[in-house]
Amino acid sequence: MTTLTPWALGPFEILLHAEMHYRNGEDFDRRIAVVGFDNSIELSIHTYLSLHPIQRQNRTYSKADCERWLENFHAKIDFLVLEIQIRKLTMVCDKAQFIWYHEVRNSQYHVGGATIPQARELEGIRAAAMWVFGVLFDVADVAALLDQQISMRPGDDLPKRSDDDDRLIDRDYGMVELAGKPFYLSEVLHAFDAVQYSELANEIRKRDAANEEMNQVKE
Repeated sequence: MTTLTPWALGPFEILLHAEMHYRNGEDFDRRIAVVGFDNSIELSIHTYLSLHPIQRQNRTYSKADCERWLENFHAKIDFLVLEIQIRKLTMVCDKAQFIWYHEVRNSQYHVGGATIPQARELEGIRAAAMWVFGVLFDVADVAALLDQQISMRPGDDLPKRSDDDDRLIDRDYGMVELAGKPFYLSEVLHAFDAVQYSELANEIRKRDAANEEMNQVKE
């Protein structure tokens, strides 16, 4: 991703991860994609407001305004609306739509029953996330950049799930609830971050080995 600045990489990785789930298209992937696109919107704005002015084309904002805008999601969208007005650009969706998509995202955590995002909601939040990232980090064609990055990733470059790793993680962490439906943490963690899934399993494995060694010494 040589075309991106270092400070844009974090928000882009969240956006890329959401896009990969979006393209898989399964019900579980659609839930993860909505959460990821919404997180991308919030992280893009948070990152942008946290930059030094020289990293955002010398655009400056008062410390008090930045602190207010960073308080919550609604305040971040207030900043975005104002920024678009100042730049004399056109909003891809209004504040009410951003808040609606955010509530759809929240429903994946808080609403009973296994809700599956509707296609129009998923398409809307995806377009909004790409647009916000493109505007704030000066990327003209975010969709093309996502295509490029996905095409460069071989299908087997991420750690795969294994029964042994699943057992280790689920033994220690059990189950979590997503959209009112229980899932083993190993399944959710691998879907969100396969690398972290593998690292956590290895950490548990090393800890178990160390504990076993200590017990043998005591005996």
